[in-house]
Amino acid sequence: MAFMPGTTIVLPQKLKVQFGLSHPRRSEFVTGEFHQGLSSIDSFQPTTSKLPLPLSRKLRHTRALVASREYPQNADFPRYYGRKEKKPFPIPVVELRRNARQRLKDRKGKPKGRPPPPKQGLVVQSLVPLAYDVYNERITLINNIKRLLKVVHVHACGWCDEIHVGPEGHPFSSCRGKYTSVRKGHHEWTNAVVEDILVPVEAYHLYDRLGNRIRHDERFTVPRIPAVVELCIQAGVNIPDLPTKRRRKPVVWIGRKEFVDADESELPDPVPEPPLKPLLSEIPNSEIVPPSSQEETTLLAEETLAAWDKMRKGSNRLMKMYPVRVCGYCPEIHVGPSGHKVQICGAHKHQQRNGQHGWQAAVLDDLIPPRFVWHLPEPIGEPLKRELRSFYGQAPAVVEMCVQGGAAVPEEYKTTMRLDIGIPSSSKEAEMVV
Repeated sequence: MAFMPGTTIVLPQKLKVQFGLSHPRRSEFVTGEFHQGLSSIDSFQPTTSKLPLPLSRKLRHTRALVASREYPQNADFPRYYGRKEKKPFPIPVVELRRNARQRLKDRKGKPKGRPPPPKQGLVVQSLVPLAYDVYNERITLINNIKRLLKVVHVHACGWCDEIHVGPEGHPFSSCRGKYTSVRKGHHEWTNAVVEDILVPVEAYHLYDRLGNRIRHDERFTVPRIPAVVELCIQAGVNIPDLPTKRRRKPVVWIGRKEFVDADESELPDPVPEPPLKPLLSEIPNSEIVPPSSQEETTLLAEETLAAWDKMRKGSNRLMKMYPVRVCGYCPEIHVGPSGHKVQICGAHKHQQRNGQHGWQAAVLDDLIPPRFVWHLPEPIGEPLKRELRSFYGQAPAVVEMCVQGGAAVPEEYKTTMRLDIGIPSSSKEAEMVV
């Protein structure tokens, strides 16, 4: 039976079209000139399908479309480390030693390269505007949180560091504070303040980043300021009340830990320059004005969320150039190439270390720790139920406040907020979930 080119064959309903088979007779009728969206499921439809006869008998392989997501659908909550546990290294020690040996092998027989500008005592000029932005975003975040606290309810436990964003505190028995056995793990909720939402992390202010390490007897003479502010100062922010040494020539290293400042007598006298950008200041609590409408609250929440994101991303970029240290046993932070020598660590087995800190490389969550809270699916609806705890998600307190204020949920926090999980209406429905 011969067919003219361009004619159409009407297939019956019972004929099943299968792709990818190498049958000689079936390949004469089923060829690859199909539309890209056609699949084998279309062949099971009750209606007849018209397939044009192609001129070529070669099958075309259709490519499978795979939907990829940058973030997983659901993620585990951040782990809680007890008092007797040590923080893990950002990079395992075995890998650090392997990388060090590889660097020595690659550097053998080659001239020694120049160290980065911070190790030479200089400031990276390209990161100075970013340091000003991080400083201003931190002030904007604090001022906006003070205003959001007037319209969004935030509760803090009087015995532990747990907080909750919502009309009333959650019913979970998770208190780790004093006399928790007497209260059977229940929280005693009070009104929260800014320090409960943004954890205050302080560090010693260094006049000279490459100077001698702070000794134990100098712990009361060196001022302590927020760690993010200290990072911005070392990155180029000029604050009159917190002076720091600015070198105009790189130092000359004469040993592993010894250096000599370069001669700057030939250079002209330094002229005090005004700040690159105007620095913002915190608004006193007595001058805080709450938003007057829901639209203003939504705009304020979106601005707060943007400031939180910019501050964290900017600080993460600065930390890659200006190292930050953290104690592996306590939350002590030090902004500098090496930690201080102040013996104030009171964590587990501090007697064996004589109060010295166990310094290691810090990550962003050590510098700006996000305090996670339970996410309310419906802020105005029913409160959280104790028996449905495994179905609820968590988010940083700043993000949860902004979401309840009307801002959109950021994509990176949807994994721990568990927005794609259906919450049962009762405990009986929860028992039937596999």
